[in-house]
Amino acid sequence: MSTTIADSIYQALSEQIVRGELEAGEKLRQDHIAREFNTSHVPVREALLQLEAHGLAKSEPRRGTRVSALNPAEIREVIEMRVSLELLALTHAFPRFDAQALAAAEAARLTCDAAPDMASWERSNRGFHRVILAPCQMPRLLAAIDDLHIASARHLFANWQDQWRPRVDQDHAAILQAIARADAPAACEILRRHLRRVA
Repeated sequence: MSTTIADSIYQALSEQIVRGELEAGEKLRQDHIAREFNTSHVPVREALLQLEAHGLAKSEPRRGTRVSALNPAEIREVIEMRVSLELLALTHAFPRFDAQALAAAEAARLTCDAAPDMASWERSNRGFHRVILAPCQMPRLLAAIDDLHIASARHLFANWQDQWRPRVDQDHAAILQAIARADAPAACEILRRHLRRVA
């Protein structure tokens, strides 16, 4: 039961941090969070540990847990890591793609294209990438990519929120077309270009 509550708290806080609603350096007070979620301190501590593990918070002696700083210099490193790891995952996913996986990816693409605001687009965009990479069946690799997506999202919200507009993502469509025709090199090259564009 506490794990479920901890996951809910982690999810809520991580989204607030990613969107910039909880700013870098802001103290994450256990008692306030426990009251907000109507729970004990135990799941709150678990959630804070998850935030630390994902690089969203930092615990300091005698200062408690605070939202971690956003380092503008890290975005290039994050993008380079995403390129390497997502291409690795897509390469291993290719032999396992079937009609069901392709249909799920198409649904995720349409959800992303229909997003009315940046917060829902970012969640849907993350979902699209997760769906096309999930068939690789490499949980450690996917967990590492999830962490990089969180880091990317923080930078996107910090730097591009005012410029975001609803749009159809042509790269997503092109990646799926390449997957449908079993053209792994083309799908990987489009994905590489797509990720580098963010940098």
